[in-house]
Amino acid sequence: MTDKPLKVLHYSPVWLPLTETWLYGQVSHLPAGFENHVVCRSVRNLHQFEVPNIHCLKRESPVGYLLHRALFLAGFREGFSFFDQTAARIRPNLVHSHFGNNGWTVHKAVRRLGVPHVVTFYGQDVSRMPAVNPAWRERYREMFAEEGTFYLCEGHAMAKALAGLGCPPERIRVQHLGVPVETIRYRPRAWTPGAPLKVLIAASFHERKGIPYALEALARLKRELPVEITVIGDAGASEESREEKRKILAVIERTNLGPVTRMLGFQPHEVFWREAYASHIFLSPSITGHDGDTEGGAPVAIIELAASGMPIVSSRHCDIPEIVLDGETGWLADERDVDGLLDCLRQCLAAAPEWESILAAGRRRIESEYDAATQGQRLAGIYRQLVGAGY
Repeated sequence: MTDKPLKVLHYSPVWLPLTETWLYGQVSHLPAGFENHVVCRSVRNLHQFEVPNIHCLKRESPVGYLLHRALFLAGFREGFSFFDQTAARIRPNLVHSHFGNNGWTVHKAVRRLGVPHVVTFYGQDVSRMPAVNPAWRERYREMFAEEGTFYLCEGHAMAKALAGLGCPPERIRVQHLGVPVETIRYRPRAWTPGAPLKVLIAASFHERKGIPYALEALARLKRELPVEITVIGDAGASEESREEKRKILAVIERTNLGPVTRMLGFQPHEVFWREAYASHIFLSPSITGHDGDTEGGAPVAIIELAASGMPIVSSRHCDIPEIVLDGETGWLADERDVDGLLDCLRQCLAAAPEWESILAAGRRRIESEYDAATQGQRLAGIYRQLVGAGY
């Protein structure tokens, strides 16, 4: 090892959707001693997620971008020549692919480079994709056979799911996603009985988010006390997401929640935080979709809002129970259990006089296990270990 910075080449096809702020946190919180490069097909939201050394196909070769897009739409998934060319020029010490499917896309190119390959799985890449398209099971098995590739995931539930796909357990590491705790103002929420309960729901509209169940529970709670609901999020391009939006709107109409519900659509992070600090409770009851889609780990919004001093009502889904300790730092119901969610909301409100101590415990848990700077140091340690071992 020398004193030269270790060059890490991150591969993410789009840098960066608003729904992937946690990826920016990983790259930006690596400590000194690392030179980060990002290879992508296109860029979005750079005013929020600017990092040095972005190598973008669409900017550097518009014709190449159109060709790559045409091949992708035609069904060609493996290989990305712009990645090969950029990697050959940069000569990284290690490649970190974000999302399992992206790791498979470049795994042969990384093998040719002869450097360690870290692949982080985040959710639907380990749950929905292999369930909906069995071809991904075979592709993953092909990638898992690469001796120099190591796999990171958010928690132990996802690690178990990854091993179930055939990944060697000895090459799986649990690496919690981190949030910049030092920048998150801690302001424990307080609620007084009789005052309207302000509830925040923030998620993209997918079945796994469980939003219709959240709304059903709130409609029943509304019979007992005044409720005001804010929903941040919207449908994406997929038909599944648009169908979920139709279900959400149908629940709002059927339960007469319209007069007390604000639908804000997708919003930048500053609006998310403004609404979060103006709300009392974050409701996020994730479920396993009918197509097998799961969170894989846990919504990063849960980590962020727990750090801010907000009561969390969620579900026993994937790695959420690692973050929210039921009855200690928040409240968890079973998946798809409207009665259970209503009971959790009632328990949360009954505990309002104790919120200060409960929320402080939640903040401490995030500081110790999910702080971005701490997780950046741990990720750096994994990088150094792999490079030093000569994989």
